[in-house]
Amino acid sequence: MPTLLFGILLYLTPSVLGVDAFSGTLRISLLVLIFIGTFAVPALLIYYLFRSGYVRTLQLDTLSDRRLPYFLTAFVYTGVTFLFAFRMQLLSSIAPGIAILLGSITVSILLVGLISLYWQISAHSVGISGVVGAVAGIIVKSSQTDLVLVLLILIMLAGMIASARLQLNAHTPDQVGAGFALGLSISVLTVLFVM
Repeated sequence: MPTLLFGILLYLTPSVLGVDAFSGTLRISLLVLIFIGTFAVPALLIYYLFRSGYVRTLQLDTLSDRRLPYFLTAFVYTGVTFLFAFRMQLLSSIAPGIAILLGSITVSILLVGLISLYWQISAHSVGISGVVGAVAGIIVKSSQTDLVLVLLILIMLAGMIASARLQLNAHTPDQVGAGFALGLSISVLTVLFVM
C-alpha cells in the first residue's frame, strides 16, 4: 500500500510532496526504495519466519502467527522512516512529507501489531483505508482536485478488498470496520495536522 500511495503522489501530484522539480529517474528511484523497504524486505522476513517455523502459514490467519511478523514489519518501517527523515537530509528538507507519511504508516503497522496481541484487526483494511485517508486529506488540505477520480477508484478498491476479506471468512465485519477506522483516522489526521 505504501508503494501505491507514493506512486500516486510522486507522479500525479508531486508538488504536494515537494518533488515536482525531481526528474522521472529520481522519482522512480524513490519509489523503488519505498517498495523495497515497505514490501520486499517485510515479505522476505515473513517468508523466512514461515520457512523457519515461527509462523504456521503465510496467510497469518491466527493471532499467534500475526504478532512477530507485524512487530518485525513495524521495525523495518521504522528504519525506512528514519532513513527518509534523518539519513537522507537533503530529501527530508525538500520533501518532509515523505517521511511524515511513512511515519504515519509505521504507527498504523505498530498499532496493528499491538491490537493483534488481543484481537484480529484487518490489516488489509488498515492499509487501503490509510491510502484513501491520505489522498482524501490531501484533496481537502491542498485542493488537489486532480486526485478526486483517484480517490473514487481507491474507495471502490477498498470496498472490493473488504468484500474479499469477508467472503474468505478471514475477518468479521467488526474487524474490517475497525481496520478501516484505524487506517483512515491515522492518515487523515496526519495529512491535516502534521504534513
